Amino acid sequence: MASAARAAVLFFAACVAAQSITPAPSSTRAATPSITAVSDCHPHGTVNWCMVGTEEYQVVGPTRTQDMQPQYTDCHTHGTETYCVDNAGQDVQVLVDTTESGGEHTDEHTAEEPAGSGEHCHFHAGVEHCTGGSGAVTCDATPRDYNIPLRVGLLFVILVTSAFGVFMPILTTRFNLISQNNIIFVVLKQFGTGIVISTAFIHLFTHADLMFGNECLGELSYEGTTAAIFMAGLFLSFLVDYLGARFVQWRQNKRVGSSPEITPATGDDKSANTSSSTTPNNEFMRSHGLPHAHGSMHAPTPMEEKINVMNLEAGIIFHSILIGITLVVAGDSFFITLFVVILFHQMFEGIALGTCIAELPKAAASTLQKLIMAGTFALITPIGMAIGIGVLNQFNGNDPSTIVAIGTLDALSAGILAWVGIVEMLARDWMHGKLLSAGLIRTLVAMFALISGLVLMSVLGKWA
Repeated sequence: MASAARAAVLFFAACVAAQSITPAPSSTRAATPSITAVSDCHPHGTVNWCMVGTEEYQVVGPTRTQDMQPQYTDCHTHGTETYCVDNAGQDVQVLVDTTESGGEHTDEHTAEEPAGSGEHCHFHAGVEHCTGGSGAVTCDATPRDYNIPLRVGLLFVILVTSAFGVFMPILTTRFNLISQNNIIFVVLKQFGTGIVISTAFIHLFTHADLMFGNECLGELSYEGTTAAIFMAGLFLSFLVDYLGARFVQWRQNKRVGSSPEITPATGDDKSANTSSSTTPNNEFMRSHGLPHAHGSMHAPTPMEEKINVMNLEAGIIFHSILIGITLVVAGDSFFITLFVVILFHQMFEGIALGTCIAELPKAAASTLQKLIMAGTFALITPIGMAIGIGVLNQFNGNDPSTIVAIGTLDALSAGILAWVGIVEMLARDWMHGKLLSAGLIRTLVAMFALISGLVLMSVLGKWA
């Protein structure tokens, strides 16, 4: 009887306790959904985020991107906390309440890369540029764990690829494997012309505009900053070409004036005046009296051709250093994609520069000088990568001084390449060169190669 009474008392107490429990609100229960596995995991900086359907959850685990797994299975709960099992059989915590509360997830995620909120982010010179969202902006350096051995190893891959692109046209023409009149060489040169022009407008001008539009720099009082610096680069290129041509002309006139065979008689002023006045007219008639001629038909001297190529290489060198830094300081989540894009970029740009160097006559540059010019291009991007590796932990692409420096160099390089690509390459070949009177098939093939270069570098500009 005593035991029966004790059991009855315990049962009554349990019922009273059950009546006093308040059920959890529906929002609290919704914060811990039933999860069996998470997949499509992707890093944002040092934080791993995984998907469950359309929802995204933070996984507390490794901070090195190479140690993060693409999925975790056998998820289970311990009290109010959710855990999943990795490949090693260890538990990792899944923060299932961050999405419902909207606090911790939003802050950390937006600071790195606000994917999942309709934003698309990509790196330019260590700065994440995002479109399609309205996340908070941070101007501090984003802490990341970089895979430095991978970057050092791929530095040599960039070196070999750049060298292949720039040396190939030079060596094939030097050993008469391909002549400069060969259709293959014409295709390479016109393809390179398209690459240079597209690089100027799609790659460099766009990057400069992104830099000067960075919110960390603040609103610029002069809206045309990018275009003004671009115009300055274009004018400087024109000035170098013009002064170079005048210098060559001055040297030729000085050499001709000191030659006794063609020095006019000092007493015959009328003859001298007649000669000087008729020469320009003859040159004008020879330039403009021919069918289909447009503008002056002045053929550049070897020295002028060398100045033009050096002008082109200067513009390429400026932005190639920035390309090397851009590649190295990009986060591991985007590094391989950017590396592949820049690999093709360097090879195509090397072909463009290599064809121009290969066309230089022997009077302008010896084979050794051509190889030195090509070697400079091959080395400059790896040098930029080495600089980037050296400052990897101190680099902040959102620092105002860094933004101004990179934006200025990009805009200047864009102006230089625009002048060289349009005036010295496109117009000279098509308006004043052999393609003006080329046959139909040769013209169509060259035009296709030109358009291919324009389109291909424009497409690559989506990722770099």
